[in-house]
Amino acid sequence: MGLMDWGKAQFLDILQWLDDSNDTMAWRFPMRGQEIQNGGKLVVRESQVAVFVNEGQFADVFGPGTHNLTTQNLPILATLKGWKYGFESPFKSDVYFLNTKLFNDLGWGTPNPIMLRDADFGMLRIRAFGIYSIRVKDPKSFLQNVVGTNETYSVADIQNQLRKSLISRFTDALGEAKVPALDLAAHYDELSDLLRTKMDPEFQTMGLECSKLFIENISLPEEVEAMMDKRTSVGMMAPVMGAYTQMQVADSVPLAAQNPGGLAGMGMGLGVGVGMGNIMGQQMGGAMGQMAQTPYPAGNAPAAPAAPAKSLKEELVDLKDLFDSQLINQTEYDAQRSVIMKKHGMGQ
Repeated sequence: MGLMDWGKAQFLDILQWLDDSNDTMAWRFPMRGQEIQNGGKLVVRESQVAVFVNEGQFADVFGPGTHNLTTQNLPILATLKGWKYGFESPFKSDVYFLNTKLFNDLGWGTPNPIMLRDADFGMLRIRAFGIYSIRVKDPKSFLQNVVGTNETYSVADIQNQLRKSLISRFTDALGEAKVPALDLAAHYDELSDLLRTKMDPEFQTMGLECSKLFIENISLPEEVEAMMDKRTSVGMMAPVMGAYTQMQVADSVPLAAQNPGGLAGMGMGLGVGVGMGNIMGQQMGGAMGQMAQTPYPAGNAPAAPAAPAKSLKEELVDLKDLFDSQLINQTEYDAQRSVIMKKHGMGQ
Protein backbone atom coordinates (compact mmCIF):
# COMPACT_ATOMS: atom_id res chain seq x y z
CA MET A 1 0.00 0.00 0.00
CA GLY A 2 1.41 3.37 -1.02
CA LEU A 3 1.34 6.57 0.97
CA MET A 4 -1.42 7.94 -1.30
CA ASP A 5 -3.66 4.95 -0.52
CA TRP A 6 -3.07 4.97 3.23
CA GLY A 7 -5.52 7.77 4.04
CA LYS A 8 -8.31 6.59 1.78
CA ALA A 9 -11.49 5.35 3.47
CA GLN A 10 -12.85 1.91 2.78
CA PHE A 11 -16.40 1.58 1.54
CA LEU A 12 -18.71 -0.85 3.32
CA ASP A 13 -21.07 -2.86 1.17
CA ILE A 14 -22.47 -5.02 3.98
CA LEU A 15 -23.07 -4.21 7.63
CA GLN A 16 -23.85 -7.12 9.91
CA TRP A 17 -23.14 -8.56 13.38
CA LEU A 18 -22.21 -12.19 13.83
CA ASP A 19 -22.67 -12.53 17.57
CA ASP A 20 -20.67 -15.43 19.00
CA SER A 21 -21.20 -14.52 22.65
CA ASN A 22 -23.94 -15.40 25.10
CA ASP A 23 -24.16 -12.18 27.06
CA THR A 24 -23.53 -9.23 24.71
CA MET A 25 -26.47 -6.85 24.71
CA ALA A 26 -25.15 -4.08 22.43
CA TRP A 27 -22.32 -3.79 19.91
CA ARG A 28 -21.20 -0.77 17.86
CA PHE A 29 -20.04 -1.49 14.34
CA PRO A 30 -16.40 -0.36 13.95
CA MET A 31 -16.56 2.56 11.51
CA ARG A 32 -13.06 3.93 11.93
CA GLY A 33 -11.57 4.55 8.52
CA GLN A 34 -14.70 3.24 6.81
CA GLU A 35 -17.78 4.74 5.17
CA ILE A 36 -21.12 3.26 4.19
CA GLN A 37 -21.57 2.79 0.46
CA ASN A 38 -24.70 4.12 -1.22
CA GLY A 39 -26.93 1.13 -1.87
CA GLY A 40 -25.08 -1.02 0.63
CA LYS A 41 -26.84 -3.74 2.54
CA LEU A 42 -27.67 -3.99 6.20
CA VAL A 43 -28.21 -7.53 7.48
CA VAL A 44 -30.11 -7.78 10.74
CA ARG A 45 -30.55 -11.29 12.09
CA GLU A 46 -33.31 -12.67 14.25
CA SER A 47 -33.22 -11.35 17.82
CA GLN A 48 -31.34 -8.27 16.62
CA VAL A 49 -32.12 -4.60 16.04
CA ALA A 50 -29.87 -2.08 14.24
CA VAL A 51 -29.96 1.59 15.19
CA PHE A 52 -28.32 4.43 13.21
CA VAL A 53 -26.97 7.30 15.31
CA ASN A 54 -25.79 10.48 13.59
CA GLU A 55 -23.52 12.64 15.72
CA GLY A 56 -25.28 11.62 18.91
CA GLN A 57 -28.82 11.88 17.48
CA PHE A 58 -30.94 8.79 17.06
CA ALA A 59 -31.98 8.08 13.50
CA ASP A 60 -33.49 5.04 11.82
CA VAL A 61 -34.14 1.66 13.45
CA PHE A 62 -34.15 -1.61 11.51
CA GLY A 63 -35.56 -4.97 12.55
CA PRO A 64 -34.60 -8.46 11.31
CA GLY A 65 -34.06 -8.76 7.55
CA THR A 66 -31.83 -7.51 4.75
CA HIS A 67 -32.20 -3.78 4.03
CA ASN A 68 -30.86 -1.66 1.16
CA LEU A 69 -29.32 1.53 2.51
CA THR A 70 -30.91 4.21 0.33
CA THR A 71 -32.51 7.56 1.01
CA GLN A 72 -35.94 5.95 1.06
CA ASN A 73 -34.87 3.50 3.80
CA LEU A 74 -33.07 6.15 5.84
CA PRO A 75 -35.61 8.99 6.08
CA ILE A 76 -34.55 10.21 9.52
CA LEU A 77 -30.86 10.01 8.74
CA ALA A 78 -31.46 11.79 5.41
CA THR A 79 -33.19 14.62 7.27
CA LEU A 80 -30.41 14.88 9.84
CA LYS A 81 -27.74 15.01 7.14
CA GLY A 82 -29.74 17.33 4.88
CA TRP A 83 -30.01 15.00 1.90
CA LYS A 84 -32.68 16.92 0.08
CA TYR A 85 -32.27 15.08 -3.19
CA GLY A 86 -30.86 11.81 -1.95
CA PHE A 87 -27.25 10.89 -1.61
CA GLU A 88 -24.77 9.43 -3.99
CA SER A 89 -21.50 9.55 -2.08
CA PRO A 90 -20.62 7.30 0.89
CA PHE A 91 -21.43 8.57 4.36
CA LYS A 92 -20.51 7.97 7.98
CA SER A 93 -22.85 7.05 10.78
CA ASP A 94 -22.63 5.08 14.01
CA VAL A 95 -24.50 1.80 13.75
CA TYR A 96 -25.42 -0.10 16.92
CA PHE A 97 -26.59 -3.68 16.89
CA LEU A 98 -28.74 -4.65 19.89
CA ASN A 99 -29.44 -8.18 21.01
CA THR A 100 -33.16 -8.52 21.73
CA LYS A 101 -33.10 -12.17 22.81
CA LEU A 102 -34.14 -13.27 26.29
CA PHE A 103 -31.28 -13.35 28.79
CA ASN A 104 -32.26 -16.10 31.22
CA ASP A 105 -31.22 -17.35 34.65
CA LEU A 106 -29.80 -14.10 35.96
CA GLY A 107 -29.34 -14.54 39.68
CA TRP A 108 -30.06 -12.12 42.50
CA GLY A 109 -29.78 -12.47 46.25
CA THR A 110 -29.32 -10.68 49.54
CA PRO A 111 -25.62 -10.43 50.45
CA ASN A 112 -26.61 -9.27 53.94
CA PRO A 113 -29.65 -10.29 56.02
CA ILE A 114 -32.82 -8.20 55.77
CA MET A 115 -34.63 -7.17 58.94
CA LEU A 116 -38.27 -8.25 59.12
CA ARG A 117 -40.85 -7.62 61.84
CA ASP A 118 -42.83 -10.83 62.40
CA ALA A 119 -45.91 -11.31 64.57
CA ASP A 120 -44.78 -14.73 65.84
CA PHE A 121 -41.03 -14.31 66.30
CA GLY A 122 -40.57 -10.55 66.60
CA MET A 123 -37.59 -9.12 64.70
CA LEU A 124 -36.05 -11.55 62.22
CA ARG A 125 -33.08 -11.47 59.87
CA ILE A 126 -33.84 -13.27 56.62
CA ARG A 127 -32.01 -14.00 53.39
CA ALA A 128 -33.47 -14.59 49.94
CA PHE A 129 -32.36 -15.39 46.41
CA GLY A 130 -33.93 -16.04 43.03
CA ILE A 131 -33.60 -15.64 39.26
CA TYR A 132 -34.97 -13.31 36.59
CA SER A 133 -34.93 -12.83 32.80
CA ILE A 134 -34.60 -9.60 30.81
CA ARG A 135 -34.63 -8.45 27.20
CA VAL A 136 -34.19 -5.15 25.33
CA LYS A 137 -37.63 -3.70 24.69
CA ASP A 138 -36.95 -0.05 23.74
CA PRO A 139 -33.68 0.20 21.74
CA LYS A 140 -33.47 4.00 21.89
CA SER A 141 -34.02 4.18 25.66
CA PHE A 142 -31.53 1.36 26.19
CA LEU A 143 -28.87 3.12 24.12
CA GLN A 144 -29.51 6.51 25.64
CA ASN A 145 -29.84 5.55 29.31
CA VAL A 146 -27.67 2.45 29.60
CA VAL A 147 -25.19 1.85 26.77
CA GLY A 148 -24.12 5.43 26.08
CA THR A 149 -20.97 5.54 23.95
CA ASN A 150 -19.63 2.11 24.91
CA GLU A 151 -18.46 -0.03 22.03
CA THR A 152 -19.90 -3.14 23.66
CA TYR A 153 -22.26 -3.69 26.55
CA SER A 154 -22.88 -7.03 28.25
CA VAL A 155 -25.24 -8.46 30.84
CA ALA A 156 -22.45 -8.35 33.41
CA ASP A 157 -22.25 -4.55 33.02
CA ILE A 158 -25.84 -4.07 34.18
CA GLN A 159 -26.43 -7.09 36.40
CA ASN A 160 -24.88 -5.58 39.53
CA GLN A 161 -27.11 -2.51 39.31
CA LEU A 162 -30.22 -4.63 38.74
CA ARG A 163 -29.32 -6.89 41.65
CA LYS A 164 -29.11 -3.94 44.04
CA SER A 165 -32.43 -2.59 42.79
CA LEU A 166 -34.07 -6.00 43.20
CA ILE A 167 -32.88 -6.30 46.80
CA SER A 168 -34.23 -2.85 47.63
CA ARG A 169 -37.60 -3.56 46.02
CA PHE A 170 -37.76 -7.02 47.62
CA THR A 171 -37.32 -5.50 51.08
CA ASP A 172 -40.14 -3.08 50.36
CA ALA A 173 -42.39 -5.81 48.92
CA LEU A 174 -41.78 -8.11 51.89
CA GLY A 175 -42.68 -5.41 54.39
CA GLU A 176 -45.75 -4.41 52.40
CA ALA A 177 -47.04 -7.99 52.05
CA LYS A 178 -46.84 -8.63 55.84
CA VAL A 179 -46.68 -12.39 55.38
CA PRO A 180 -45.85 -14.30 58.61
CA ALA A 181 -42.50 -16.06 58.59
CA LEU A 182 -44.21 -19.43 58.94
CA ASP A 183 -46.21 -18.78 55.74
CA LEU A 184 -43.48 -17.33 53.50
CA ALA A 185 -42.90 -20.57 51.58
CA ALA A 186 -46.57 -20.65 50.57
CA HIS A 187 -46.44 -17.11 49.12
CA TYR A 188 -43.40 -17.22 46.82
CA ASP A 189 -45.52 -16.68 43.70
CA GLU A 190 -47.41 -13.72 45.16
CA LEU A 191 -44.19 -12.10 46.41
CA SER A 192 -42.50 -12.69 43.03
CA ASP A 193 -45.36 -10.95 41.19
CA LEU A 194 -45.30 -8.06 43.65
CA LEU A 195 -41.53 -7.68 43.27
CA ARG A 196 -41.79 -7.73 39.48
CA THR A 197 -44.49 -5.04 39.57
CA LYS A 198 -42.31 -2.83 41.74
CA MET A 199 -39.34 -3.28 39.38
CA ASP A 200 -41.24 -2.54 36.16
CA PRO A 201 -40.80 1.27 36.25
CA GLU A 202 -37.04 0.95 36.60
CA PHE A 203 -36.82 -1.63 33.82
CA GLN A 204 -38.84 0.63 31.53
CA THR A 205 -36.53 3.57 32.22
CA MET A 206 -33.64 1.42 31.02
CA GLY A 207 -35.50 0.26 27.93
CA LEU A 208 -35.68 -3.29 29.32
CA GLU A 209 -38.44 -5.78 29.99
CA CYS A 210 -38.43 -8.19 32.91
CA SER A 211 -39.98 -11.28 31.33
CA LYS A 212 -39.67 -13.58 34.35
CA LEU A 213 -38.84 -13.15 38.01
CA PHE A 214 -38.87 -15.86 40.67
CA ILE A 215 -38.08 -16.09 44.36
CA GLU A 216 -36.41 -19.46 44.84
CA ASN A 217 -35.84 -19.43 48.59
CA ILE A 218 -36.31 -17.30 51.69
CA SER A 219 -34.26 -18.59 54.60
CA LEU A 220 -34.55 -17.80 58.30
CA PRO A 221 -31.79 -17.75 60.92
CA GLU A 222 -30.70 -21.17 62.16
CA GLU A 223 -31.97 -20.58 65.70
CA VAL A 224 -35.43 -19.65 64.37
CA GLU A 225 -35.51 -22.74 62.14
CA ALA A 226 -34.56 -24.88 65.16
CA MET A 227 -37.40 -23.32 67.14
CA MET A 228 -39.83 -24.01 64.31
CA ASP A 229 -38.66 -27.66 64.18
CA LYS A 230 -39.24 -27.98 67.92
CA ARG A 231 -42.71 -26.49 67.61
CA THR A 232 -43.49 -28.95 64.83
CA SER A 233 -42.34 -31.87 66.98
CA VAL A 234 -44.56 -30.76 69.86
CA GLY A 235 -47.50 -30.42 67.49
CA MET A 236 -46.95 -33.95 66.21
CA MET A 237 -46.84 -35.32 69.77
CA ALA A 238 -49.99 -33.51 70.98
CA PRO A 239 -52.56 -36.07 69.67
CA VAL A 240 -50.77 -38.98 71.35
CA MET A 241 -49.52 -37.24 74.49
CA GLY A 242 -52.07 -39.05 76.70
CA ALA A 243 -51.06 -42.49 75.42
CA TYR A 244 -47.39 -41.56 75.77
CA THR A 245 -47.94 -40.57 79.41
CA GLN A 246 -49.70 -43.86 80.15
CA MET A 247 -46.85 -45.76 78.57
CA GLN A 248 -44.33 -43.88 80.73
CA VAL A 249 -46.30 -44.75 83.89
CA ALA A 250 -46.62 -48.40 82.90
CA ASP A 251 -42.86 -48.61 82.30
CA SER A 252 -42.13 -47.04 85.69
CA VAL A 253 -44.21 -49.56 87.74
CA PRO A 254 -41.78 -52.52 87.40
CA LEU A 255 -38.83 -50.24 88.14
CA ALA A 256 -40.51 -48.86 91.28
CA ALA A 257 -41.35 -52.38 92.50
CA GLN A 258 -37.66 -53.25 92.53
CA ASN A 259 -36.80 -50.38 94.88
CA PRO A 260 -37.44 -50.14 98.67
CA GLY A 261 -40.94 -48.85 99.24
CA GLY A 262 -42.29 -50.42 96.07
CA LEU A 263 -45.21 -48.74 94.42
CA ALA A 264 -46.09 -46.93 97.61
CA GLY A 265 -42.72 -45.23 97.48
CA MET A 266 -43.72 -43.48 94.28
CA GLY A 267 -46.28 -41.42 96.18
CA MET A 268 -48.93 -42.28 93.72
CA GLY A 269 -49.77 -46.06 93.73
CA LEU A 270 -52.58 -47.05 91.49
CA GLY A 271 -54.20 -43.66 91.92
CA VAL A 272 -52.04 -42.23 89.10
CA GLY A 273 -53.75 -44.57 86.71
CA VAL A 274 -57.13 -43.40 87.97
CA GLY A 275 -56.15 -39.79 87.52
CA MET A 276 -54.86 -40.38 83.99
CA GLY A 277 -57.99 -41.09 82.17
CA ASN A 278 -59.57 -43.97 84.15
CA ILE A 279 -58.61 -46.44 81.45
CA MET A 280 -55.10 -46.93 82.72
CA GLY A 281 -56.39 -47.13 86.28
CA GLN A 282 -58.93 -49.80 85.41
CA GLN A 283 -56.35 -51.82 83.52
CA MET A 284 -53.81 -51.62 86.32
CA GLY A 285 -56.46 -52.28 89.01
CA GLY A 286 -57.65 -55.39 87.19
CA ALA A 287 -54.12 -56.60 86.77
CA MET A 288 -53.31 -56.13 90.43
CA GLY A 289 -56.58 -57.88 91.44
CA GLN A 290 -55.75 -60.83 89.29
CA MET A 291 -52.26 -61.00 90.76
CA ALA A 292 -53.76 -61.03 94.29
CA GLN A 293 -56.09 -63.98 93.46
CA THR A 294 -53.44 -66.10 91.76
CA PRO A 295 -51.76 -68.52 94.20
CA TYR A 296 -48.02 -68.58 94.27
CA PRO A 297 -45.95 -71.77 94.43
CA ALA A 298 -44.61 -72.66 97.80
CA GLY A 299 -41.60 -70.64 98.70
CA ASN A 300 -42.20 -68.07 95.94
CA ALA A 301 -44.85 -65.89 97.56
CA PRO A 302 -43.92 -62.24 97.39
CA ALA A 303 -43.13 -60.33 100.51
CA ALA A 304 -45.89 -58.27 102.05
CA PRO A 305 -45.97 -54.76 100.62
CA ALA A 306 -44.21 -52.25 102.76
CA ALA A 307 -46.24 -49.70 104.66
CA PRO A 308 -46.47 -46.21 103.20
CA ALA A 309 -43.13 -44.65 103.93
CA LYS A 310 -43.85 -41.12 102.72
CA SER A 311 -45.57 -38.35 104.52
CA LEU A 312 -48.41 -36.27 103.18
CA LYS A 313 -46.02 -33.49 102.28
CA GLU A 314 -43.68 -35.81 100.40
CA GLU A 315 -46.50 -37.35 98.40
CA LEU A 316 -47.85 -33.92 97.47
CA VAL A 317 -44.37 -32.76 96.44
CA ASP A 318 -43.98 -35.82 94.19
CA LEU A 319 -47.38 -35.19 92.67
CA LYS A 320 -46.47 -31.54 92.02
CA ASP A 321 -43.27 -32.64 90.25
CA LEU A 322 -45.34 -34.80 87.92
CA PHE A 323 -47.59 -31.86 87.17
CA ASP A 324 -44.67 -29.45 86.59
CA SER A 325 -43.09 -31.98 84.23
CA GLN A 326 -46.36 -31.99 82.22
CA LEU A 327 -46.79 -35.73 82.74
CA ILE A 328 -50.31 -35.09 84.09
CA ASN A 329 -52.78 -32.31 83.40
CA GLN A 330 -54.67 -30.12 85.84
CA THR A 331 -57.68 -32.44 86.08
CA GLU A 332 -55.51 -35.44 86.82
CA TYR A 333 -53.52 -33.49 89.36
CA ASP A 334 -56.66 -32.39 91.23
CA ALA A 335 -58.06 -35.95 91.25
CA GLN A 336 -54.85 -37.51 92.59
CA ARG A 337 -54.39 -34.77 95.17
CA SER A 338 -57.87 -35.58 96.50
CA VAL A 339 -56.92 -39.27 96.72
CA ILE A 340 -53.78 -38.44 98.70
CA MET A 341 -55.64 -36.13 101.06
CA LYS A 342 -58.27 -38.78 101.74
CA LYS A 343 -55.61 -41.40 102.35
CA HIS A 344 -54.13 -39.23 105.10
CA GLY A 345 -57.54 -38.51 106.58
CA MET A 346 -57.74 -34.91 105.47
CA GLY A 347 -60.31 -35.15 102.68
CA GLN A 348 -64.06 -35.57 102.58
